[in-house]
Amino acid sequence: MKAHLTRRYHFSASHRLHSAEMPADENVAVYGKCNNPYGHGHNYALEVTVSGPVVKSTGMVCNLADLDDFVQREILQRMDIQNLNMLPDFAATVPTSENLCVVIYEILQRGFHHAHPEKVRLEETMMNSFEYAGGKEVRR
Repeated sequence: MKAHLTRRYHFSASHRLHSAEMPADENVAVYGKCNNPYGHGHNYALEVTVSGPVVKSTGMVCNLADLDDFVQREILQRMDIQNLNMLPDFAATVPTSENLCVVIYEILQRGFHHAHPEKVRLEETMMNSFEYAGGKEVRR
């Protein structure tokens, strides 16, 4: 029997949406106020969904503490109270929330082995949320 587990986390980070591949006026046209040279911040809500068989002895897909510890150590400590543009993950990639979902998903894929990472959902504002569930790589 396969089941899904979703956990919700929160972190705050800033970013500037700006592509070195586009001229300044195009960056302003594409990203608008999000292209502010000083950046801007968000209080993100992150949902991580993992799946797997329900272990008979525990009745769980995985130990919640294992998932929480991994997300805290590998994702939140790396991104909370940070300027995302300064992280190595975004050295050559615009730190949009779409790309942030991809980075978080890839971190889970590489390192969380207690259950199968299914998807990442990131709520940037009350009006904007983004999901990534693997598949073809996003153009970088």
